[in-house]
Amino acid sequence: MFPKWLKKTLYFFVSLFILLNIMASFHAYKFTHFYAGIPPAKKPDQMSILEKTDAIFIGVKYSKSKVVDSFQVKHETITIKTLDSVKLESWYAKADSNAKGTILLFHGHGSSKSGMIKEATAFHEMGWNVFMTDFRAHGNSEGEVCTVGFDEAKDVKAAYEYIKIGGEKNIVLWGISLGASTILSAVNQFNIKPNKIILEMPFGTLEDAVKGRLRTMHIPENPFSVLLTFWGGVEQGNWAFNFRPQNFASKVNCPVLLQWGLHDLRVTETETNTIYKNLASHNKFIMIYAQSGHQSLCKNEPTKWLSTVSGFLN
Repeated sequence: MFPKWLKKTLYFFVSLFILLNIMASFHAYKFTHFYAGIPPAKKPDQMSILEKTDAIFIGVKYSKSKVVDSFQVKHETITIKTLDSVKLESWYAKADSNAKGTILLFHGHGSSKSGMIKEATAFHEMGWNVFMTDFRAHGNSEGEVCTVGFDEAKDVKAAYEYIKIGGEKNIVLWGISLGASTILSAVNQFNIKPNKIILEMPFGTLEDAVKGRLRTMHIPENPFSVLLTFWGGVEQGNWAFNFRPQNFASKVNCPVLLQWGLHDLRVTETETNTIYKNLASHNKFIMIYAQSGHQSLCKNEPTKWLSTVSGFLN
C-alpha cells in the first residue's frame, strides 16, 4: 500500500500531466488553423479576464490572412493547383523581354503575398519576373489547415512546376521564415532544382519553430515545446519531430544566400549556423543584419539588403 501522501502526490502530477496535454492539444490545433470571416485575434491587453482565461487554456482562433493588392507593378492573378488538388492564388509580374529569369516568393506563417510586395518590387526593378504565391490556408488560397511546412512543400513544387513548364530556364526561390524552411522541405521531398535560393530566417526544426513562438509569448520552452510539437503532429497525421529543415539543407547543391537578423527572437543563431553548415552547396553565403529581428530585412535594412541580394543574383 502506498502512503496517503504519496497517492495524493501521484494524483496531482497525473492530473497536471493530463491538463497540460489537453491545453497543448488545443493550442496546437489553433496554431495550425486559420478561419475566414472572423476578426483578428485581440492582443492580451485588449482581452477581458474571461477572454484571457480562454486564451491560456484553449488558445485563440486566428483569422485567415487577407490580401491587400497594393502591388504597383503590373501583374496578373494566376490560380495553380497542388499535387493534392489545393487551389493556390499567385501574382505574376513579368519584366521586359530581357528579364534575367523568374523569382518565386514564399511568405511566412500567418502572412500572405501582400507581405512580400516590398521584396517583389525590388526584384522586379532588378530586372526579374516575380511570382508570389499564397500558401494553403493563407490569403486567397484554399484551405484552413497549415501544416507548418509538411504539405506546404507541395505548394512550392506547384509554383516551381508552373514556371518551369512555362519555359523558364533561370528560376530562383526566395522565402522568409516558414517560406524559407518550406523551400528546404520542397527540395528534400521533390528534388526540385532551382538555379539559386535565398533563405531568410528559416527555422531549424519544427520543434525549434515552436520554441521560438513560445519565447515571443514569454512562455517556458520546456515542457511546452515538446507537447505542442507532439500534438500538432498527431492532429495533422504526421510525426512533427521529423520535420527538420536543417537536415534537408544537405540536399541543396545550388548557390544559396542565407540571411538572419541578429535580434531575431524566433530563430536562433545556432539554428542558422546549423543550416549553413549543412548546406551541400559549394557556393553558399551567410549575411547577418545587425539592426533586424524576425522581420522583413528588405524593409528594415533596405540598403544592405539590396546590395547583398543584387550581388548574389548577378
